Amino acid sequence: MKIVVLMKQVPDTWGDRRLDTSTGWVDRASSDPVIDEINERALEAALTVAESAKDAEVVVMTMAPGDVSESLKKALAMGCDSAVHICDDSLAGADAGLTAAVIAAAVRAQDADLVFAGNESTDGRGGLVPAMIAEYLGLPHLGTLGDIVVDGSTVRGVRRIDGGTQAVHASLPAVISVNESNPDARFPSFKGIMGAKKKPVVTLALADLDVTAPAGRSAVLSTTVRPARSAGTVVTDDGTAAEQLADFLVSNRLV
Repeated sequence: MKIVVLMKQVPDTWGDRRLDTSTGWVDRASSDPVIDEINERALEAALTVAESAKDAEVVVMTMAPGDVSESLKKALAMGCDSAVHICDDSLAGADAGLTAAVIAAAVRAQDADLVFAGNESTDGRGGLVPAMIAEYLGLPHLGTLGDIVVDGSTVRGVRRIDGGTQAVHASLPAVISVNESNPDARFPSFKGIMGAKKKPVVTLALADLDVTAPAGRSAVLSTTVRPARSAGTVVTDDGTAAEQLADFLVSNRLV
């Protein structure tokens, strides 16, 4: 079995995240880069599946500008067998459609049985890319899964919905995205850290991939800094507090 795990390097999820107002893109130099937390959970889920399968291979894949070596080293130290870094200046500011098309082409070249992803990144919150990749590949997509089990040629999982849960399954090959109910990522062992130095890392440019890019592309036209939060309205209960509250809700069209 061959498993591809999609990984995204993002500004530290515990730090302040900012937009570069000159481009409308995330300012990736505003804080330390880390593996997105939801992708760490995807890595953990994929490695757990691989440990229960015979002859399983796990490939971590990322599309990112610049240096992502530390994040890839961590994924390799956790237990991934190899890494793929898609890096091309022409992909700067790629939207969800272009990102999905490029990653799908790279995944297709890997001939993977199962693709793991996070349900949404902390720097974008779109939640679209895994399903779009599955569409490009013509594969089933199971989104926002927990309790993931691979049984023979079938992947199963549970997703939370309003008022309950859904148990879903699909035949392999398939694309799945994980939710935050999955376990935290394991810590790389010393042996894993040392072994990561010898594992292969392949860098691909756009010219190396057979990409069918979408005809259109979204672009940021303008950005503004969010204004500072103003002081709230203080209601002093002089016997008319309920009336003041009702007036406030009506004037702000909240009721």
